[in-house]
Amino acid sequence: MQSSLKKSLYLGLAALSFAGVAAVSTTASAKSYATAGAYSTLKTDATKRNVEATGTNALYTKPGTVKGAKVVASKATMATLASSKKSADYFRAYGVKTTNRGSVYYRVVSMDGKYRGYVYGGNSDTAFAGGIKSAETTTTATNATNPTKLQNYYLKDVSKNTLWTAPKYTQYKASKVNLYGASKTDPFKVDSAATKTREGSLYYHVTDVNDSSISGWIYAGKGYDATATTQDLGGLSLTVSDAAATADNSVKVVYRDATTKAVVGTSDTWITAATGTKSGDAVKSTELNAAKQNLSAFVLATKPANYKVVTNSGTGDAATYVAPSTTQYGSTLYVDVTATATSKINLNVDKVNNITNGDNTTTDVTNPLTKGTKLTSSDVTVKGFDSTLLDGTKGDSISNLAAISTSLKGAILTGTKTYYDANGAAYHYEFALTDDSVFASDNRAANYGDTLNAYYTATLKKDAASTTTSNDSWIG
Repeated sequence: MQSSLKKSLYLGLAALSFAGVAAVSTTASAKSYATAGAYSTLKTDATKRNVEATGTNALYTKPGTVKGAKVVASKATMATLASSKKSADYFRAYGVKTTNRGSVYYRVVSMDGKYRGYVYGGNSDTAFAGGIKSAETTTTATNATNPTKLQNYYLKDVSKNTLWTAPKYTQYKASKVNLYGASKTDPFKVDSAATKTREGSLYYHVTDVNDSSISGWIYAGKGYDATATTQDLGGLSLTVSDAAATADNSVKVVYRDATTKAVVGTSDTWITAATGTKSGDAVKSTELNAAKQNLSAFVLATKPANYKVVTNSGTGDAATYVAPSTTQYGSTLYVDVTATATSKINLNVDKVNNITNGDNTTTDVTNPLTKGTKLTSSDVTVKGFDSTLLDGTKGDSISNLAAISTSLKGAILTGTKTYYDANGAAYHYEFALTDDSVFASDNRAANYGDTLNAYYTATLKKDAASTTTSNDSWIG
């Protein structure tokens, strides 16, 4: 019996030992999961929340360290999307969760809607990091891609060459514009241009001249080229597709320098939509082309860029151009033009005012502005300045310096950079024309096209600066 008892104790101890080992093993292999906080919808401007993958983190159905998170797109897939040349592979961030470990996960969706989930975004819910970074899906056009011709474009095919609210896949849910009411004879004007950052394809933003509610982005091929004999404009055309010029229905318009009589730019052809006209007939002011323009309106609309048509009717602000009543179908109309130019203005800091406190101490900030600093368009936001005052005939003396000075004095210039004092308090500068009375005398020898100089007093103000820049092309 004693032998039997010993055997029972031995087996019992063995069983207990096994159970203890199993318990330790289970405890050692149990995974410690993070927990995620409440979901928050991102409220900032949606177009500023375009991001691209960095390829360092996968995309999950939940924050990646939370129990039950499943892979939507692996790290390798995200790396492929990061190096993609397709706009469809950008993402839009629209929500955020933060785990109890301080890790931030952004809720994102690809521009084509194929991938949606959470990706690690660093340790801040105000800046993208980790698996994503901010992306500029389009690049503002340069002088090389901005068209020199802005008027009289036509849709090649209203049923096929549609407009978009943004170039496709450069914004989440960019959609087609409703073209109901647009005719194939409607002329469109170009007001801006941009290229898709990844593909490099050029888009023009156009507006229907006959209905300003119809506007959007359209693929523009290689863009307008004033030196080319044929144009590659994607979904656009320079003529109404079903119109053909003949001696019986058209007038060739040639622009020439008013002084030298040298031909300027390329010629354009006005084609009437009226029927029954014959070569040699006088063109009537009531006869319109497919774009509903008479010959005089066409001349003004198709003038070369950076030129103005010499007026031949009216005076002052009412001066305009009227095609001669002797102009005949089948003939060439020569129109005199003069070169125009737009001056720029250097914004120079002439004086700096810091804040004087109640105890007569001065608030000092890190790296303050100094006298002699030249401001760029990215340094300031400008409101209220009439930049059209800088336009005039190239080479002519600027005759409205007083008006420019008055407009500069009334304009609001706010700095876009935030400065901090020793206690971490935020400040920014505001700028005011130091002495508007000297602006005219300082620039009295300037001609249109020259760069002018304006001198400003920079005054330190409390609170952080707005990061919205002016991007005004007139700032030198």
